Amino acid sequence: MKTRITEMLGIEIPIVQAPMGWIARSQLASAVSAAGGLGIIETSSGELDVIKAEIAAMRELTDRPFGVNLAQLFIRDPLSMVDFVSENDIGFVTTSAGDPAVLVPRLKDAGITVFHVVPTVRGAEKAVEAGVDGLVVEGAEGGGFKNADGASTMVLVPEIAARFDVPIIAAGGIVDGPSMAAALALGADGVQMGTRMVASIESPIHDNWKQAIVSGREVDTVMVNRQHRPAMRVLATDRTRELDQNGEAATLDIEAMMGTYFGGDMNSGLAMSGQVQGRIHSVRPVAEVLRSTWDDCQRVLRRLGADAGDAVDG
Repeated sequence: MKTRITEMLGIEIPIVQAPMGWIARSQLASAVSAAGGLGIIETSSGELDVIKAEIAAMRELTDRPFGVNLAQLFIRDPLSMVDFVSENDIGFVTTSAGDPAVLVPRLKDAGITVFHVVPTVRGAEKAVEAGVDGLVVEGAEGGGFKNADGASTMVLVPEIAARFDVPIIAAGGIVDGPSMAAALALGADGVQMGTRMVASIESPIHDNWKQAIVSGREVDTVMVNRQHRPAMRVLATDRTRELDQNGEAATLDIEAMMGTYFGGDMNSGLAMSGQVQGRIHSVRPVAEVLRSTWDDCQRVLRRLGADAGDAVDG
């Protein structure tokens, strides 16, 4: 089975890995690309010298396609990164956390395929007007940076698909074959996985975080910074529940974040996680996740097609 995403990006499985800060680096991204999906290197950490080295490492780790996310809010000089990805023959870029009109035209002029991440229908309209090749449509149930007033993936994807004739990658709540099949039925051409990729063998973060996802329920996330910027959906801990309840600003303190990401202190920093963690029950290899998700997705779609055909015949 092919979709507009597999044909446009030259991949076997229309699953893209989310560009999570400090996590979406060569160790994880190369595993995703090698398994037939599309690995993405992040820039939201702001560590651009490190990111450039991670992009170089991808060339050594896989000969499969991969992409780079340009998170405009967190890059001091985003235009220099446009030049960098162009000079390094990056064929696919996602842009996020900023006005698509700033970067999209320059990326397109460099011959790069560009998708912009959108949390609203209005955001999709602006991105299409800027000339994007496609959209990553991100529901508020997903982990990480969010529009605090955003709608769910199930609401956003069909509405945006009905309005704009561009390929769509659905993000938020995607974890397995049935959820992927649902996204395709709603009008998506592929999906993005974040929380499921965090809880993978190849994810570089501390095992305490992975186990918190595995043991977490769908209600064990909170949205912090609802009245501040950036809003984020994170794992519920004593600290993050207090931040949410009191409406306090949650700061991205790097030392505290590293204490969580790589030190395993779950009350130190902010551990991004989506509501879909309630459906993740084990830490699995990336290749196994991608293959089982895609196989099960096609199985679900075939069954539904057969059932619909039987109903018509009857």
